[in-house]
Parts: sequence; structure tokens; C-alpha cells
Amino acid sequence: METSSVLRRIGSFALAGCVLAGAALPGFARQQQGGEAKKEEKKDARPQDVKPQKGGDLTGEQVAELVIFAFGARERLQQIRRSGVERGRVTRAAEDGRNEEINYTRHFKRGDSYEKDKIRLDQRKPSLEYSLVFNEGKVFGLLRGTSFTPRQEDVTTFLADRVHGIDTLLRYKESGSTVKYVGKENQKGLELWSIDLTDKEKNTTRFFVSTKTWRVLWLEFEETPAGERAAVKFRRTFHDYRVVQGTYVPYRSVFYSGDRQLEESQVMSVTYGLKVEDDMFRSPETAALP
Repeated sequence: METSSVLRRIGSFALAGCVLAGAALPGFARQQQGGEAKKEEKKDARPQDVKPQKGGDLTGEQVAELVIFAFGARERLQQIRRSGVERGRVTRAAEDGRNEEINYTRHFKRGDSYEKDKIRLDQRKPSLEYSLVFNEGKVFGLLRGTSFTPRQEDVTTFLADRVHGIDTLLRYKESGSTVKYVGKENQKGLELWSIDLTDKEKNTTRFFVSTKTWRVLWLEFEETPAGERAAVKFRRTFHDYRVVQGTYVPYRSVFYSGDRQLEESQVMSVTYGLKVEDDMFRSPETAALP
């Protein structure tokens, strides 16, 4: 299996932006200077409707609601993360064994529904700069001020976080996804809940959530890369959580195919609540119309 086909098919910027994870509780809004999150122990509090069923298990939706609650509560997330700008860098393993670095800037603006979001991803490689834009369900590319139709594999990569990302869990009700409780387990000394999220297109992602902090520690999913017959298991882990305007962001994530690391993503900065003009998400042809 070629590394490039896997990366293009599955996840180049699954981290970027909306890939985010929960944290400790409303008290987490207090943060250290420089944006570093304080280490806090989880308080004995949870949404009133999240109560264990007979046998002590939770439902899938109850675990999802704990993640959302720990992240800052649904209403706060909707208000603070209505728009924003994220900057970062992705280090990817190239076919020749060397590492390729891609700097990116991601602008986004939430729509009235999940399908009406607007996203623009500007990517800067050593030999090329271009942008991909998602505007209310449609995707196009921009190169030197001219629009173009990107390849389907690039579109899949661009929108990977909307299929297999933490933001998909945080917005599962908006996107019409279903959540199923899988069970409780211990791995490497960590007590975890595992839940499966299935979207309207029948894509399934398994999330592993800490029972102590209610954060997503990693997610897993299976895909069949182009040219392959057997499905491959992929995994993305999340690290270095920091407080950003009262919500938590994992500043680093690592993407694996099996046990092989394919790429590492690093957020450099993220700011929510900025005014983002709609013109940024329009094609040159549309912007030229009266």
C-alpha cells in the first residue's frame, strides 16, 4: 500500500480546526498565561440526564454528552466556535522516506446547519501554494486567483475531519449521526469508555474516552484504500490539550496506519470569534457577479 494514497484517501488535515476534544468542566475556563491549560482534577459533576443504567453502564449518547459537557457545554461551543482561524503544520512521511512539511491556515464559519458550514484551507508546500474551499456542501480549489476542480481524493482528504474527527462527535446531533455504547475497558492503565459514531453516510468512527477526564484520547476507523482489497485500520491520537477561550484544543495529533506513523499535526495558534467575511469562501467567478 502506497503511503501517498493512504494519506490522500484518509486524513491529511483531520486535526485542522474542528478536530477537538473535551476536558475537565466549567472551571477549566481559568487558564495560565500563554494559553497553557492548568492541570485540574475532574469535579464530581455531570449533566443531570447522564445517569448510569442498570448494571452501571452509560448509553452512547450519555458518554457523548459528557464529552460535550466537559468541553464547555453545547451552548458555549456554539457561541464561541461560530467562526475562527487556525494555523499549524503537518509533517508527513514521503515515499522516499523523507519528511514533507506543510504549513496551513484554516478559516471557518459555521452555518445554520452542519451542511451549510464554510471552510477554507490554505496550504503552503515548498513548491506549491493553493487553497481548498468548502461552501455549503460544494468544494472547489483556488490556485493563483483561479478556481479549479480538485480531485476527489483531495476532497476526501480536505473533509476528513468531518467524517472521522472529534468535532463530528461534538456536533453529532447537528450532523444527524448516531452514537452507540461499546463498553468500558482498561488499556495501558487507563480506564476508557468506547463508543461508535455512525454518520448519515454510514461511516463509523470508534472513540476512546477517558472515564476520569471525559476527553477523547484517540479514535479508530477502517477504510479500504484505493487499489486495495482489504480494509486497513487507522488511528489518530490526541495530545497536548490547551485551553482556548474557555474550550479545549489538542495541539498535537498523530495519525497511524496500523502501528506505522504516517503523519503528525501541530497546531501553532487558534483564535475563535473573529469576523470572517463570506467573500473568503467564494470562487473568483461568483465574486465577480453583480
